[in-house]
Amino acid sequence: MKSKMKSHYGSWESTITPQKIIEGGLRFSEIRSNSSELYFLEGRPEEAGRYVIVKQNSKGKIEDVIPKDFNSRNAVHEYGGGSFAVGKKNIYFTNWDDQRIYVVAEKNTSALTIEPPFEKSIRYSDLTLSYDEEWIFCVRETHFEKGEAKNELVAISTSKNHTIVLCTGRDFYSSPRINPANNEICWLEWDHPNMPWDGSELYIGNFDSNGVSNKKLIDGSKNISIIQPEWSESGQLIYISDESGWWNLKKYSDNKKSTILDEETDHGEPAWNFGVRTYFIKDNFIYLRGSSKDKNKGLIRKINISGEIVEEIEILHTSIGSLSFFDNKALYIGASPVSNSEIVSLDLEKKEIKTIKESSKLEIDSEEISIPEEITFTTTESATAYGYFYKPKNKKYQGNSGEKPPVLVISHGGPTSATSNALNLSVQYWTNRGIAVVDVNYRGSTGYGKKFRDSLKGNWGVYDTDDCIAAVDYLSEKGLVDSERAAIKGGSAGGYTTINALTFHDRFAVGATYYGIADLSVFIDDTHKFESKYLESLIGKYPEEKEKYYDRSAINFTDQLSCPMIIFQGTEDKIVPPSQAEIMAEGLREKKIPFSLIMYEGEQHGFRQSKNIISSLESELYFYSQVLGFEPFDKLKTINIENSEEIKKC
Repeated sequence: MKSKMKSHYGSWESTITPQKIIEGGLRFSEIRSNSSELYFLEGRPEEAGRYVIVKQNSKGKIEDVIPKDFNSRNAVHEYGGGSFAVGKKNIYFTNWDDQRIYVVAEKNTSALTIEPPFEKSIRYSDLTLSYDEEWIFCVRETHFEKGEAKNELVAISTSKNHTIVLCTGRDFYSSPRINPANNEICWLEWDHPNMPWDGSELYIGNFDSNGVSNKKLIDGSKNISIIQPEWSESGQLIYISDESGWWNLKKYSDNKKSTILDEETDHGEPAWNFGVRTYFIKDNFIYLRGSSKDKNKGLIRKINISGEIVEEIEILHTSIGSLSFFDNKALYIGASPVSNSEIVSLDLEKKEIKTIKESSKLEIDSEEISIPEEITFTTTESATAYGYFYKPKNKKYQGNSGEKPPVLVISHGGPTSATSNALNLSVQYWTNRGIAVVDVNYRGSTGYGKKFRDSLKGNWGVYDTDDCIAAVDYLSEKGLVDSERAAIKGGSAGGYTTINALTFHDRFAVGATYYGIADLSVFIDDTHKFESKYLESLIGKYPEEKEKYYDRSAINFTDQLSCPMIIFQGTEDKIVPPSQAEIMAEGLREKKIPFSLIMYEGEQHGFRQSKNIISSLESELYFYSQVLGFEPFDKLKTINIENSEEIKKC
């Protein structure tokens, strides 16, 4: 066996290049089907982040459904989702450029018509077809020059120029689903200041061409979150509720609601996007994603409507998304610690798994991939937090004797979200160069129950930061990392955590913030409707608790900054406006702290263009190398670092 070369951590030659990450960058979502064909969305970084509906026909051939100048995305809640619906005759989808709904005939992909008439201020999402394909049920969001957007639930005729408003007056709606057994329809409603994971209400009513009648509240409240309502073939209403403290399956049948599963497991996830699916119903059985006792495997669980577990099928994927049914198969988007995202088919009788499409051909030696270790550690207030730790790994290199690796802490976005152990080449990019990574599920993350999720309420900017610091302390105490060379990065909410960690604490030597928040008061007046009251639970009511907003905004405490920072921002971000990056950069400039500000023209919230993804990774590596004192093997472009002469003083 060939011995490894010794070299400084961070300086190892790597086969995991930004170009290879882009090649693996197809983003799958929204699996749908009709009786004969399978459909899903592909996000393509090499096409400027365009989302394309593709199908696998009855002969197994995969082909694009929409023409090249169309992009199946929408901007309802800014995050979108539920962008297309498939019938036996036609496919209906929302187009990004104008936010209209288009219909493409199954046998004529060039025959596009517009439904309904064009109005630029109107957006549509969560598209659901009636079983006779006469109606599209969806969420409509209307924007005005002044004031808040208006959200409604509507039905759009597929054959006439006619739209019916089903529900209006509440702040938010989602999940219109039609009962296959009769003319009932269900949906969700909620109001400010709630996010859908805080509390929502499930309703049913009778639908006809005049609208909805006999509206009835089924479950949910301001403090109970209801998600993913679906009807069984026999007309029972299945949904997920967190009333038990965990997102568990429930049902409504014969005018009664009851629990299907009562487990200390979250069977759902936060509805940042429309159309999330963690289960499907077929022949009055529920097929639900789950976790195996083996942390590196997952499960598809077959459950009857009464809650009896009929069967559990172990699979190699730990990440399971967009779970759907087609042709006696469970379809899902799967990933694992050693495999990229892929569209997967599981034959429910033969138990055979087939890959329908990979996000990329993963041509990386398994000896180059760092397998994460799930860690649990103590943090402030004697609480517990979680994370995934990745050791540096490279089949050609090892660290110098007596040297410990730098560590990069990743703080996920949301903050009501979570990271997983699924393969992420953007993590392996660091570990393969000799930098350890810890991906933190701080307090407030999902997947650990309602109590853990709610623990961040009133404490955002404190607990999340504390937990990222505690992760470094834990790894340092175990002798796994060099705590003097700790970096932190994050995007969106994770960017806010990063900025706060670099301002209010001395644990980190450097950081990278992607579209992060520096001034919470600006964010209140300069963001979109969906999240405009989100901070009321995360921080406190405004302006009653205005002082909290001031105290947790790093821009007000630049005198405490002493740590170099690189800032990345898209110019067309409607969620975290570019002004946030600019005011943080100005604070660093005035303090004469080394920093770089990189603005990407045309990018929104989350970079989608391949050239910008490559640029940001390489720039981040260059910036870290300058501050942490290692020389990358990569040939990197020099970036402008303001106040670079101050680096040695940091």
